Amino acid sequence: MNDEYGSAGGDFRGIPAPTLGVEEEFVLVDRETGRPVGSNREVAAAASARGLDLELELTSSQVEIATPTAATSQEIGDHLHRLRGILAAAADDVGVDVVACGVPPRVPESFPVTDTGRYRAIAARYGMLAHEQGISGCHVHVGVPDTDTAVAVCNRLRPWLPILLALSANSAIYRDADSGHASWRSVLWSRWPAAGPPPHLRSAEHFAETVELLVATGTILDPHMLYWDARPSDHLPTVEVRVGDVQMRVEETQTFATLVRAAVMIALDDLRAGDRRFPAADLDPALLSAAYWIAAHDGVDGRALDPTTGALVPVWTRVEQFLTVLAPALDRLGERDGVMQALDRLRLDGNGASRQRRLFEESGSALAVVRAATLHPPV
Repeated sequence: MNDEYGSAGGDFRGIPAPTLGVEEEFVLVDRETGRPVGSNREVAAAASARGLDLELELTSSQVEIATPTAATSQEIGDHLHRLRGILAAAADDVGVDVVACGVPPRVPESFPVTDTGRYRAIAARYGMLAHEQGISGCHVHVGVPDTDTAVAVCNRLRPWLPILLALSANSAIYRDADSGHASWRSVLWSRWPAAGPPPHLRSAEHFAETVELLVATGTILDPHMLYWDARPSDHLPTVEVRVGDVQMRVEETQTFATLVRAAVMIALDDLRAGDRRFPAADLDPALLSAAYWIAAHDGVDGRALDPTTGALVPVWTRVEQFLTVLAPALDRLGERDGVMQALDRLRLDGNGASRQRRLFEESGSALAVVRAATLHPPV
């Protein structure tokens, strides 16, 4: 294993931290109704005229932005402010709005599929799964040396994916109603055949064999449809953590990305030193599934299940356990104080799901949630 990632005690001094990148998905909505509209090609053209290339998502009401590779969380925040601003201005050119929610609070009768060959094939194969999509995540990429390392890191991240889901939950309101879950996005997303927590994998070869089997059986159409919440990226030398809802605020995305980066750093250190802070052993699938469901349901306003022990604890107890593990990496990044302050604010104000519910209860309208999550062009 590459020695550049530090020692068992978390002594990362003088060692370059892994690179970082973020992708965010958004829904385009009608300004009057707040319902998704199929304008992604028009918005992409307007964004291109402003110097930004957008990725078109499965449904024609969605787009994605991607930051350049960054060395610090401040760079990520700066990139996201800039990219969100360009996207909002491009949407304004077209006369629609951009919403940063894991699911659209208001929905159309169906979500038209973007007219590309690949997306038409997905719609033909998966039917209503494709036509009831319209969900938006936050994907964090952290640099690793090779696929073997990426697989081993994903194994070690599995116990902590539920708490990352709880912290990032931002999809409580759907179809003009409270879904009963803090992250309804993750519940909808789990219907896809290769979604949710990754399985425990033995090696890069085992990973490749698993993907080959899924494609050969028609379970997925291509490797890009491997939708696990932590996976070796199919196009970059990174671990891609996909567990989070898209965040309402850039600062929340920045904090989430920092936590993911620190978790990958500790996992890398474990690999080099043979440490056990992030146990790589396979987890009881029933416990991991339960931990996921509780995280999606409660968010930061209830309890959390430790999938390694089966202990049910207050969610903030689990957050504190996570931060204890991450402390050496956060210190090395110079991010501990900033992360602690951000989480203190989140604990007081709630995450996106908490704020969605308050707005919905106060106004009785999902449109108020849409308005609160709408991106605005720079003044």
